[in-house]
Amino acid sequence: MHKKNFIVLFLFLITVNTVFAQKDGYWDKARATTEEISVSARDRIIIKTQDFPEGTTEVVYRITLLDKNQQMAGSLISVLKAIPDPTGISQGSAGAVFILSKISGDDKCKYAVFSTADLATKYKENGKTDDACLFQDMPISKDAKRLSTEKSSCMQLNTGNLWFGFESKNWIMNQKIILEVVPWVDNKLSRGWTLKNRKAIIDQCKTSNLAQKMTNSDDFCVCILDKIQSKYKFKEFQKLLAVERAKAFKDFGTSCFGESNLSKSVYNDLRKQAAGLAKQGKQGEAIQKLTTIINDGKATALDYNSIGNSYLLTKQYGKAIKFLKEGEKLDHTELLIQLNLAHAYLLNDNYAAAKAIYKEYQSQNVTDSLGWTQKVKQDFAAFKKAGITSNDFERVLKLMDK
Repeated sequence: MHKKNFIVLFLFLITVNTVFAQKDGYWDKARATTEEISVSARDRIIIKTQDFPEGTTEVVYRITLLDKNQQMAGSLISVLKAIPDPTGISQGSAGAVFILSKISGDDKCKYAVFSTADLATKYKENGKTDDACLFQDMPISKDAKRLSTEKSSCMQLNTGNLWFGFESKNWIMNQKIILEVVPWVDNKLSRGWTLKNRKAIIDQCKTSNLAQKMTNSDDFCVCILDKIQSKYKFKEFQKLLAVERAKAFKDFGTSCFGESNLSKSVYNDLRKQAAGLAKQGKQGEAIQKLTTIINDGKATALDYNSIGNSYLLTKQYGKAIKFLKEGEKLDHTELLIQLNLAHAYLLNDNYAAAKAIYKEYQSQNVTDSLGWTQKVKQDFAAFKKAGITSNDFERVLKLMDK
């Protein structure tokens, strides 16, 4: 093959693939409308389409007027089998010509399309087309169009059907009109997940305990929505018992939480919040944040140290000892935990247990730049500022000076 011809063919194939791969759905031949109508001379008639299935985003219709005894050469459904995507119909005049009937008679008619039965009935009575969402004023012998929710008010306003009104322009003889309407069903929307319904799930998700722990829960809630949409049609989900819906939210939430980096970021946010609250002297609120981390099984040794410190500053020495001992199990070499444990024993009137810890680590640093004795002095000063005093503070400091 000549190189130039090859390139042209290649570009053509790319264009075809682009056109036919844009939308995920199907032509619903089961709910297609095919009506053969006989319109009396100078008369008007209304035809209601079959009910459009849930998820219909566009329709293609074809109108053909036939002479007496003429038959259609091929149905619109058979033509559309070659066009797997409605966007392919709108690619220039070729697409429109393709879906037109190969035959038609000499008769002509005007027609109008309505989005409600009431508007169509008024048209039949008075012939006025002011309320039509589409009106063909020039008499035609055949016509074909695509109506979509994106561009046509007929589809934006319709409640599951369209009404076609025909007015015969033959003053003597009856007319034979073939009306064909085929709906295109979007696979995703066919499951009932409209914008409104998806938003309702997102809003419900944002009130959940997990979502409220997050600074930004958008990604988390979208993940839950995707999982619900994949498993259930909207009506199926709505029919679940309240406890079943709650369980679905919980299970999908746990899955989404574990599948992403949300877990790490959420608990880091809680730690930052707790640290900020502790610095402001709001120890009770800091304890609540840290308790969440601990109850979720995500606590580190330093989390236990932080909550132990907050319990010390709120004079809850028994609880301080309990949580510091838990932290010690995770990392017995963490000297910040050992130091707070010594403070807790001291303030809980167990000088002997406190003394053993103070002496054991007095020659070490609690961090890379802060010595044990220096940190003890800082902590005692912080306790006094918080209104916590003990006659044993000086006794400990003298002990470490030996």
